[in-house]
Amino acid sequence: MTDSDDGDGDGPLDRDDQEIGAAVANESEFLLDVLPHFYRGEVSQANSAQDRIDRTTDWAITLLAAVLSLVFSSRNMPAFLLLIGIFVLSIFLFYEVRRYRFYDHWRARVRFVQENVFANALEPVGVEHPAWREELSDDLRNPTFKVSTREALSRRIRRVYGLLFTVAGVGWTFKVTMFTPEQRWTEAAELPGLHGALVAVLLGLFFAGVIGIGLWPGGREAKGEIHGVEPGDWKNE
Repeated sequence: MTDSDDGDGDGPLDRDDQEIGAAVANESEFLLDVLPHFYRGEVSQANSAQDRIDRTTDWAITLLAAVLSLVFSSRNMPAFLLLIGIFVLSIFLFYEVRRYRFYDHWRARVRFVQENVFANALEPVGVEHPAWREELSDDLRNPTFKVSTREALSRRIRRVYGLLFTVAGVGWTFKVTMFTPEQRWTEAAELPGLHGALVAVLLGLFFAGVIGIGLWPGGREAKGEIHGVEPGDWKNE
């Protein structure tokens, strides 16, 4: 008997060994044994992705603090250093957007298991997604991001980078006005080949774009977020 007679010809294992996972799917006891291991793995991935986001944010805050300290350490320090800081913050933002999309990918799976397995185990009133096993299986076979780049960009601006850009912008404004009294603000703000007023206009357009992206309305795609503003009743004294 040839190898192809024992299996389907796609690998060295016979058919039963290739389909060993099917035994888990057909037996609830086996599935409940495997599911906690899968859940812990997804939580670990989400935590790792969250740590990478936090490190990027820490570097962005450290950079801004260093630039502000340098610019305001002396009247002779040029204001354009803050513009360089804003540019580097933008680079950090786009790195963080990609990391946030990976984080949301892992977090979505964690929340999917929580709301369809653990929530129903605590109070069996029905699952949120009737075909949750099929949906989770499809996502394991064909992983996809669950949040768009636009929404991820908007969320990181609203939560972190909007404030960092604002601090940098306010610092630049103070530097070219109150901290350079011996010059007109247009002179303090100018760059080689660019008049100070034009620099201010371009910076204003940048901030208008940041505000527009941060407030851009759209359907929610990010998964697993905390909803609502007011605290719930649980654990209230």
